[in-house]
Amino acid sequence: MPDRIAITGLRVTGRHGVLRSERQVGQEFVVDVVLWLDTAPAAIADDLSLTADYGAITTRLGEIVAGEPVELIETLAARLAEACLAYQPVREAEVTVHKPHAPVSQTVADISVTIRRGRS
Repeated sequence: MPDRIAITGLRVTGRHGVLRSERQVGQEFVVDVVLWLDTAPAAIADDLSLTADYGAITTRLGEIVAGEPVELIETLAARLAEACLAYQPVREAEVTVHKPHAPVSQTVADISVTIRRGRS
């Protein structure tokens, strides 16, 4: 069973959504990521280059959320998972995109989409 690195509660303002107002004004998105990888080589060598650098990954994820708008948080989650898999040691990535201020007709605490992607 591979090891995991979790990034929880990454908060970034983005302009994603179907409604024009969402794309113009923007809103906060919260991202949680779980990365599956073998951390043993990095632990043995005590070498950051042999693991997933969560500092670099959080920076990249933030750039994506703050970047080019998409209509669906499913699309955003897929882009974030793809970015995680670009880091060589990562075998699988589970990404949850939370949209706590989604414009829906009922009161909700959160709307989220979770996807899991792996290397082909």
